[in-house]
Amino acid sequence: MTGRPVVIGTAAVVGGGTMGAGIAHVLLAAGVPVTVAEADAARAAAAHEAVTGSLDGAVRRGKLTDQQRAAAGSRLTVVDSVDGLPPAAELVVEAVPEQLELKRSVLAAVAQACPSAVLASNTSSLSIGSLAVGPAEPGRVIGMHFFNPVPAQELVELVVHDGTSDETLRTCRAVVDAIGKTAIVVRDSPGFATSRLGVAVGLEAIRMLAEGVASAEDIDTGMRLGYRWPMGPLRLTDLVGLDVRLAIAEHLERELGARFEPPQLLRDKVARGELGRKAGRGFYEWS
Repeated sequence: MTGRPVVIGTAAVVGGGTMGAGIAHVLLAAGVPVTVAEADAARAAAAHEAVTGSLDGAVRRGKLTDQQRAAAGSRLTVVDSVDGLPPAAELVVEAVPEQLELKRSVLAAVAQACPSAVLASNTSSLSIGSLAVGPAEPGRVIGMHFFNPVPAQELVELVVHDGTSDETLRTCRAVVDAIGKTAIVVRDSPGFATSRLGVAVGLEAIRMLAEGVASAEDIDTGMRLGYRWPMGPLRLTDLVGLDVRLAIAEHLERELGARFEPPQLLRDKVARGELGRKAGRGFYEWS
């Protein structure tokens, strides 16, 4: 599962949800000791279960051997506060919810807890420059946008703001290589490259569904077979979470204008709690 030999001695992930657990998984599988930090004991326990469950799934899929799984698990530490992060961590990836002030506060705390670490945000749309404030030296801050599901997706989008140092970028490129993925480098701009394009297509697919142009299944099949997408934009929205997609669209609308205005159907579904796979229902029914 690994690419090149590991290039950092220890790493940390703040936030043990779907994305954080996946990021921890790929680092652990590449031979890197990882500390996952959550906000309290209950969330820390859930994060531990999520990471170990992800590693177990890799064994079932034949991506890890039992021996590799055991070794990866032995490198995992889970703590219930950022204060528990190892001061010597060389890379810390925050994967907390997509809220600017929350991410700023997390990165500020991490900057003090891990004084020499590269500070990477897994944000899919927020300005990296706007996160590089407070105690965090701007040169240490970079966007490191992974894709869901992290173990399976090949791409990592590295987002550099005006102050990101060359050393920080080199470190993250080397880490991406070591975990067997491919990096693209994108200038800090609203939605970066992937979210901006992905959201644009996703919103148009929702508008088409609302207008009765075609069913969700046929829209998705058209993109899979006609354009070789691995999955259609509506099923992808279900996997990402309709609430997450709505928040990103609202942010892009503020930054880039009306072409990113969220369709009413998306707002209605979020208001009804139809958030996609995690809620059991979105544009599809999920058992």
